[in-house]
Amino acid sequence: MPYLLIVLAYLLGSISTAIITCKLMGLPDPRTIGSNNPGATNVLRHGGKKAAAITLVGDLLKGLIPVLVGRLFDLNYNWLILIGIAAFLGHLYPLYYRFKGGKGVATAIGVFLGVNVYAGLAFVATWLLMAKGFKISSLAALIATALSPLYFWFITQHIWPTLGVLFMAVLIFWRHQSNIRNLLSGKEDRIQSKEGADPSQ
Repeated sequence: MPYLLIVLAYLLGSISTAIITCKLMGLPDPRTIGSNNPGATNVLRHGGKKAAAITLVGDLLKGLIPVLVGRLFDLNYNWLILIGIAAFLGHLYPLYYRFKGGKGVATAIGVFLGVNVYAGLAFVATWLLMAKGFKISSLAALIATALSPLYFWFITQHIWPTLGVLFMAVLIFWRHQSNIRNLLSGKEDRIQSKEGADPSQ
């Protein structure tokens, strides 16, 4: 059963909420505009708050649902994080879109909440505080991501889930290379919707 859940988690993670949402709402394909990333922040900038909210929730659920199903089968932390990683990798390297996906933050949040709700909430709280303070989504995500392995270690005291989260964190940083370059050069965009309103306010 765990192996089947891992496969199903990857297939679920491969579904792009951003692409489907934009298509259904008559918006441009997020892969062709802005940062070219099929994620909530890019959808927010070019499609507005409603489309971004749907994308965010959908991407989060892709990580959360498979892990919760694993919990229904009473799987331990080791299996749960493997199932979560499968969903996460599906988002980053989706089978249905030639293995070109998003940056993984929202799906990672879903995984974290499913594996350990307290560590997941610590990530969310960190992101919200940093986003409120800096008004830069990528910076907030990177700070929360950098702290996520520490949260999991101190809260769970389990090495394998912590290593799994560390693996996910490394991939998130890897997928944010262009954002990191922009941050270092002072060119990274601030959080702003299509309507011009700052959603963190």
